[in-house]
Amino acid sequence: MKRSEVNEIIRESDKFIRSFGYVMPPFAYWSPEELKARTASDSKAILQARLGWDITDYGQGKFDELGLFLFTTRNGNQEDLKKGGGMLYAEKIMISREKQLSPMHRHIVKAEDIINRGGGTLVLELFNSNADGSVDEKTDVEVATDGRIVKLKAGGLLKLQPGESVTLLPGNWHAFWGEGGDVLIGEVSTVNDDLTDNIFREPIGRFSSIDEDEAPLHLLVSDYDKWLTA
Repeated sequence: MKRSEVNEIIRESDKFIRSFGYVMPPFAYWSPEELKARTASDSKAILQARLGWDITDYGQGKFDELGLFLFTTRNGNQEDLKKGGGMLYAEKIMISREKQLSPMHRHIVKAEDIINRGGGTLVLELFNSNADGSVDEKTDVEVATDGRIVKLKAGGLLKLQPGESVTLLPGNWHAFWGEGGDVLIGEVSTVNDDLTDNIFREPIGRFSSIDEDEAPLHLLVSDYDKWLTA
């Protein structure tokens, strides 16, 4: 992706998020220079927890068709998760554009509530896992959605209207996209690790490579190793 495209997606996404009355945390708007200075002094948790902007085309170069906007607002750590005490949770705000696919994947550790916070309909395609972790294309899927248990055929489509949510457990294969408009999505989960806890059905990258055709408006979490640890 070109950095100019990433910068424009950030501007558009911030405007869309604000249209629903959601305001991002202050560190979202720090310049790359301020973020570097602050993470070297009083804001190390941003780097350690990989909080911030996350825009991906999954390395395929067609963001409008295959991609996702995310911003991680809070995140615990794996050591607390192993101990079973402490900050065991994470939160994201995301945008799935109309007909923009987030491809089929599952998590090893993370359980997550996916919440339609507004906009169009959020459509999820769901499968169970086989014993070896692969997609189970035969058995029915049962998921909790707002106090109810919903049962679907393998590969069935769950459609969430604004205000509705679904709980996905480790091993629940899922892909999703917006229908009838862009969708603002909330995610509340156990500790998030996007480096190791995303298993995709097809070989695909989690993060995008960036063509630096202009200066970054804000850094992405995938920029941190290059820009903040040098």
